[in-house]
Amino acid sequence: MSQTVYLNGEFMPLAEARVPVLDRGFIFGDGVYEVVPVYARKPLRLAEHLARMQNSLDAIRLRNPLTTDQWTHLVSQIVERNPWDDQSVYVQVTRGVAPRDQAFPVDATPTVFIMANPMSKPSAEQRERGVGVITAEDFRWQRCDIKSVSLLANCLLRQLAADAGCVEAILLRDGYVTEASTSNVFVVKHGVIVSPPKDRRILPGITLDLVLDLAREAKLPLEIRPVTERELREADEIWVSSSTKEVLPVTMLDGKPVGGGTPGPVYARMYGLYQEHKARIAGAGAAHA
Repeated sequence: MSQTVYLNGEFMPLAEARVPVLDRGFIFGDGVYEVVPVYARKPLRLAEHLARMQNSLDAIRLRNPLTTDQWTHLVSQIVERNPWDDQSVYVQVTRGVAPRDQAFPVDATPTVFIMANPMSKPSAEQRERGVGVITAEDFRWQRCDIKSVSLLANCLLRQLAADAGCVEAILLRDGYVTEASTSNVFVVKHGVIVSPPKDRRILPGITLDLVLDLAREAKLPLEIRPVTERELREADEIWVSSSTKEVLPVTMLDGKPVGGGTPGPVYARMYGLYQEHKARIAGAGAAHA
């Protein structure tokens, strides 16, 4: 079974998908995207992902070419037409094809692309032992709340981590933690989970919100406030979260152990809550199959 994608009104094999070179997504990075995790063929928080995409589209003044119902149907079709039970669905909208000019074209038709890949989840070893990260200066632009396809700065920062043999780079700006190159960040001190507040320097993560909701439901101590670099370096636990990483423990920061150098007890509690939530999603998917 070949990998099936959707492009501008048609389902086709991935190898046959083509975009004109004058598409503004290719020329300028003029577009937005989402990544939706799917468990047992049931999308996780699809409505929240579509709402965030609408916010990104509004921020770059690009009309949404489809309704929420149409997006929901297309995502369902992509999930159905691909062979994996657990998937990562990528959705992208660009401003479309137009002569190369930085000003927005008046009549371009947006390009819509959707594909699925098998879900790539952290390994059992990463869960059990944690992962290493580095810190780096956050030199990205001032609208990180837009999930833009213009990701060169993130790529450079993620490569710094890869060069150091680490999975992530936690970003610092003006002495405070923003997020990581492809993830949101949590720190834990004396049993209290702390998350930086959402603003234009941080992508409002859907998995971030899920972790916060699970913490509140379980009545775990939680604070939403700025996190200093010193707090990061003195944390008992550090986590990163994203649609594909889920929630992952960090046990080495810039080559030094975090806390005791192993995943901490608050992470163990959160991981259990996250797995229970995934099981409910999978059960709902089976019930509707």
